[in-house]
Amino acid sequence: MGCNWYNLEPACLKETYVGLINSVIFNDKWFKVAVCFIAFNPIFWNVVARLEYRTHVLTKLAGGARSGCYLLALTIFSLGIARDLSFEWAMRAQPTSPVLDSELIRNLGRLCIGAGQVLVLTSMYQLGITGTYLGDYFGILMDNIVTAFPFNVSNNPMYHGSTLSFLGYSLLQGKPAGLVITLFVHTMYSIALKFEEPFTAAIYAQRDAQRAKKD
Repeated sequence: MGCNWYNLEPACLKETYVGLINSVIFNDKWFKVAVCFIAFNPIFWNVVARLEYRTHVLTKLAGGARSGCYLLALTIFSLGIARDLSFEWAMRAQPTSPVLDSELIRNLGRLCIGAGQVLVLTSMYQLGITGTYLGDYFGILMDNIVTAFPFNVSNNPMYHGSTLSFLGYSLLQGKPAGLVITLFVHTMYSIALKFEEPFTAAIYAQRDAQRAKKD
């Protein structure tokens, strides 16, 4: 039997993984563009959101906190569309691996896409536009922590759902390059969370402390 992804012998696993990596065209223009968008987007929204928190620049520009948040939401959404399009175009130029060419892999890809979209859409439903797009940096805070689905299965369903969608599309298309990009997506989101979670927690802790003083 030849080496396949489901053959767990160390030598076969190494041969399979090396083969997948070697098939990736790292110098492709759209591959580079997709990677740049994936790196840039979370850096952008973290920098801009913190700038808003400290200077209220978007609130002043848009004429109000809610309008400023909507402006940021539109910008982030547009950058996300550009990222997704560049990823799709990058995948068109990348080779399909015979290792990933099976109905089982394609079905796994469909499952990942479905699960990812459920996490993203239900997260947006629970949080609304301002909750999804960093409204807390604008002083638009939620009354209580959301614990209903999907937050009872994931602390960060937007990020996890997006990562699953990238993974699912890559498996469905049988593209090793997509798996590399998916790993990079996961890495960038993990880095972003190290900045976002403590800062957001501090915002709500400050709000709770102010409420306690009034009581």
